[in-house]
Amino acid sequence: MPRGRYSLHDPHDHTPLAEEHFQCAPGPSGWRYVSQLTTPAGDHSGSVDLTLDELGRPIRLELHAASWQVRGAALDGVTWVRTDPTGAHATEGNVAAHAFTGTSPAFLVATTRLLRLTPSASATRVRLVAFTDPVLAPRTVDQSWTLLKRETHATDNGLLSVEEYQVTALDTGEQHTVHIAGDVVLAAPGIELEDLESPPSTFPAPPLD
Repeated sequence: MPRGRYSLHDPHDHTPLAEEHFQCAPGPSGWRYVSQLTTPAGDHSGSVDLTLDELGRPIRLELHAASWQVRGAALDGVTWVRTDPTGAHATEGNVAAHAFTGTSPAFLVATTRLLRLTPSASATRVRLVAFTDPVLAPRTVDQSWTLLKRETHATDNGLLSVEEYQVTALDTGEQHTVHIAGDVVLAAPGIELEDLESPPSTFPAPPLD
């Protein structure tokens, strides 16, 4: 069960935003990721709880940030309920999208599990609902994902398979790369893996074409 810490920062000016203390593991339903977020000053600022089924679909999502809360799941596309800090107002949303995304590295792993790309596959388009800080406002985004390469590296804990993805925002054309090993993000814009107490869990690799 990987357990560790990510640092989150502004991808443009590198301003520190948060630290995300996480643990994740494959389970009976597919994969689960839980984390607690703290500000650069060390104050608690939110949490993430995401469960995927064996096909990579989000069957349970719970986010907390700045006293806002979102609960969601893949249902008729994706469906969610967003509750304000007072708890008095809850807004339900539904979009014909494939999954969710946001600032947490969990969503990058989740997208790769959903798409299950191979290095020879062409770019794959995916529609996601992003919950943006600081109040978890929902926004629909279209992205294109390509698995550029898969490499095996020798480590103290054995061989580690690292995948490099190219992600394109279809509204702006902006591209960036994401490096993932198993169920852990090694590096991505605004994300750095600072500490990892145990090796990443491995998923069955899709067959090579």
